[in-house]
Amino acid sequence: MRSLSRLLCLGLVCAAFTATGVWAETPSPLRADDKETGRRAILPGEGAIVESSPSPTLQAMQEELTRSFSVLKEQPIPPYYLSYEITETEGIRVGASFGALTYSNESRRRQLDIDLRVGDYAFDNTHQVRGGPSNFSDRYSMIEIPIEDDPDAIRSVLWYHTDKKYKRAIEQLTTVKTNVQVKVEEEDQSDDFSKEPVERYVEAPASFDISRDEWEAKLKKYTAPFAQSGDIYEADATLSANISTRQYVNSEGSEIQTSQVLYRLFIYAFTKADDGMELPRYESFSAFAPEGLPSDEEVLALVKDMIADLHALREAPVVAPYTGPAILSGRASGVLFHEIFGHRIEGHRQKREDEGQTFKKKIGEQVLPETFSVYFDPTQTSSAGKDLVGAYAYDNQGVKGRRVAVVENGVFRRFLMSRSPIENFPNSNGHGRKQAGYAPVARQSNLIVETSEPLTRDQLKEMLIEQCLMENKEFGLYFEDIQGGFTITGRTIPNAFNVLPIMVYRIYTDGREELVRGVDLIGTPLTAFSQIAAADDQPDVFNGICGAESGGVPVAAVSPGIFISQIEVQKKDKSQERRPILEAPFSEPAEEEADDLL
Repeated sequence: MRSLSRLLCLGLVCAAFTATGVWAETPSPLRADDKETGRRAILPGEGAIVESSPSPTLQAMQEELTRSFSVLKEQPIPPYYLSYEITETEGIRVGASFGALTYSNESRRRQLDIDLRVGDYAFDNTHQVRGGPSNFSDRYSMIEIPIEDDPDAIRSVLWYHTDKKYKRAIEQLTTVKTNVQVKVEEEDQSDDFSKEPVERYVEAPASFDISRDEWEAKLKKYTAPFAQSGDIYEADATLSANISTRQYVNSEGSEIQTSQVLYRLFIYAFTKADDGMELPRYESFSAFAPEGLPSDEEVLALVKDMIADLHALREAPVVAPYTGPAILSGRASGVLFHEIFGHRIEGHRQKREDEGQTFKKKIGEQVLPETFSVYFDPTQTSSAGKDLVGAYAYDNQGVKGRRVAVVENGVFRRFLMSRSPIENFPNSNGHGRKQAGYAPVARQSNLIVETSEPLTRDQLKEMLIEQCLMENKEFGLYFEDIQGGFTITGRTIPNAFNVLPIMVYRIYTDGREELVRGVDLIGTPLTAFSQIAAADDQPDVFNGICGAESGGVPVAAVSPGIFISQIEVQKKDKSQERRPILEAPFSEPAEEEADDLL
């Protein structure tokens, strides 16, 4: 069975996952400033608001966990581990289209996740069943919890679903024991669960500082200019504000409450070329405080650029399938690293025997030029002047987030780990993550690519032109902006990736640049990695929602622009529908009038 993982721009929706954000009225209290690097780090326990007693919900969780665990311990097959996590999400969403409000609402919900294990740390009911279809219900469940702090009501839901989980765990343990007996010996003999330090940390819930009325007026103003173009068919702006408060307890003694806030502004518009190809443009901004979002003047200037880009894309030539040198901007290369590398070093993929395990045997080998280093750091909250949405203090298994250096001077060192051990990596490094309702696995956080010998963008362009001349090619490609991508990490189906660019340029050997359209950047991971040659001095940030088997989680990728000596592009899928037959009910104004609107 194939494994398909996606990284999508915040605001886009994956086929299986809904993109959601997280909000803040003020910067998270879990921060410290690094004056030398300009980066901010989450430091659990430093400067955070720690309550002397748990909230009513957290207390109810602890009491019911203690009671249920002690009672079930008397059963013939007792549980050895039990955890509860309640995720409370408060949201404000405002949307507008073509200068008019489309929705404005608030929401609040709580969801419960239970991890109950029978057997022991070495072998339990979660052990992989090989050779059969995976049971989606074992990885996903939707359990709603009352939003009022009523201990009796909360404990009633915990009690009933703990009982169901226990009965299901007993069935699972029988299944996995039988599976082990009838299948060949497993390649990875690691334990099923790791022992980790007990954590106790309670942070006060965050709150909003946002005016819906103000943002309703802003979004109408942002989308109004699109209405003056008769060839732009959708134009939407969305402001999302979310507070995600996670409360976690387990039978080992951990007790954690964190509250994270995030604001997200997303602007989207698309047009259509004469051949039916839909041509989108996106602008997305994420911040932990409202002040981190762009000003009205900055947004309106970007809207003007988006309109100009959409008009230019309609007239741009289509690129045929191509192999040759290319430059990727920081945003584009961040997505590339996320897809070709990040998903393939998630620890559980090295254990599952239906996975490709691309990097499993490459510990200690050089996989990138020695000038490149890559690390993941959920404690880092900003880079290149932008907030990083993949930041968190504790993962979804109660393990403290930490920096993980995966590539040092080009040499691959380690994997991202949840509490599912693999060969030579017996413990978590704080990357057990999930969306509410899913079972956690090893997932990415903030991916940071660095180079010790940065070049200028002009130097990368010179390298590209030299490579084109050497290969007798008329042009190379420059990928300026990207909407996301996806990758396949399993076996049988090609172990490949597809990065989805928006703004692509031909760079001719005489230095000319020409906007083009209609290509996707494709390839296989080891080949693509082997062609990365140099990086520039302009790191940039891509914030997004990454969808995989544990749902959609916020991630960020920070990377400089890179030069790749050989890439491949294929034709982009396109609609077969013609442009509208009817003319738009409005006409495009003169350029001077359009400028006045902005």
